[in-house]
Amino acid sequence: MRVATRCQMRLDNTPVNQLLLNTQCRDEIIPFLRSMQHIYDNSALRKKLLKLVAQDVNGTSSANLGREGMTYWQILVLASARLELKLDYDGLQDLAENHRNLRCIMEIGNWEGNTNEQPDFNWDRIRDNVCLVRPETLEQINQLIVGEGHILIPEAVEDVRGDTFVVKTNIHYPTESSLIRDGVRKIIEVAVLLAAMVVSHGWRQHEHLFKKVKKLARQCDRAASKKGPGYQQRLTGLYGKLLKEAAAVLERARDLEQKVRGSQEHTALADRMAHYCRLTEQVCDTARRRMLLKEQVPNSEKLFSIFEPETQLFQRGKAGEPVQLGHLVLVVEDAAGFICHYKVLAKGELEREIVVSEMRGLQKRFDDKIKGASFDRGFHSPENQLELAKIFAHPCVPTTGSRKSQQQEETATVEFRAARQRHSGIESAIGALQSGNGLARCRDHTYVGFRRYVGLGILGRNLHVLGKILLSQDDPQCRAAYSRRKPVAA
Repeated sequence: MRVATRCQMRLDNTPVNQLLLNTQCRDEIIPFLRSMQHIYDNSALRKKLLKLVAQDVNGTSSANLGREGMTYWQILVLASARLELKLDYDGLQDLAENHRNLRCIMEIGNWEGNTNEQPDFNWDRIRDNVCLVRPETLEQINQLIVGEGHILIPEAVEDVRGDTFVVKTNIHYPTESSLIRDGVRKIIEVAVLLAAMVVSHGWRQHEHLFKKVKKLARQCDRAASKKGPGYQQRLTGLYGKLLKEAAAVLERARDLEQKVRGSQEHTALADRMAHYCRLTEQVCDTARRRMLLKEQVPNSEKLFSIFEPETQLFQRGKAGEPVQLGHLVLVVEDAAGFICHYKVLAKGELEREIVVSEMRGLQKRFDDKIKGASFDRGFHSPENQLELAKIFAHPCVPTTGSRKSQQQEETATVEFRAARQRHSGIESAIGALQSGNGLARCRDHTYVGFRRYVGLGILGRNLHVLGKILLSQDDPQCRAAYSRRKPVAA
């Protein structure tokens, strides 16, 4: 059974709109609590947000049946707090159980001994509920939060700036030997389950099979790290043995898959094993071409993780990080600091290919209120310059090439120069997302989980900015409202 909020106020719970916050505390939880307090007090906005959450949580089930579950408001608060406060699920559980003000925001009383009336906030229960919210829903929630911020500061939408950065996936450093080991391990795990169900022989020594592959993979790693005279020949021989063992396991797995394909009850496991077989075969093919045939395999044909196969490799020339493994994320920030738009780029997409369509949609969403937009050189192309000039009155995209760049600066308008000076602030926003909102590395699994994780990080940043604005309006001198960001008018 689900409800949006608790209809009956408890005697031991302070009303949310009467909760007093310590505005002299500089911790990031104060702006978060202030923004959630504002949302709760704004019934129209709260109903829109909870309706979106309800569509995901009870999209295919009845909210009136079953045992009592977390309210939609509690799910929204905990989902927002996760990356606004950069917590894992255990830290989120501890906060939900012990932080008095957060529990008040969540409509939970403080009397001891009423455990039957208080929800059980186990970390796995929090995770299961938060993961019900889809990435598309988080995009709509972010739009509503940004819209509320623009009611407070209407002129913030007039100037935006955008850039991309890499959010890493939570994978180990990929080598062909380690990926083959991962793939064989997962194949054997699923094959043993299937073999026990259909009483198939051939997997009795599965532990021994994996030990041989694991031993060869370790030898490959040692030979590659130690190098020394003739290490290429040794490495080639070890990879040959590893590929031979992996091929034997793959052949057995394919035979077992064909054997169980006719049974409807084993289809899910058979599909899962076929998935790991396909990925492992791709890694084996890459290793064979690189190590045995001495080919130069392009990065676009390589696989960097068995568990996160969509992971891409980026060589962006960043100091200290010449190689980054993850996904490219586009963020667009307005003058008040809200991330008014974001997008996880699909595999193979480039900034210059998507900037025009994304900005055209953003301008339409804001009813043509955006006057200026700035980007860096990665977004430049002659077509983009022309198209962006049709969308915005003052687009700012530097050209590539020293001569063209110099000509552009000589003929630049005052608005162009001002936008170039302000554009570096987007790096500060990206740094805040990475260090303060957990977007340096995604800790969730699967591509859907990655998009959800990015959406939660953006939501946390937008709530933080909204809270700062509200605190500054309540008391401009309080420490919780302090920010290094310049006023919009500047």
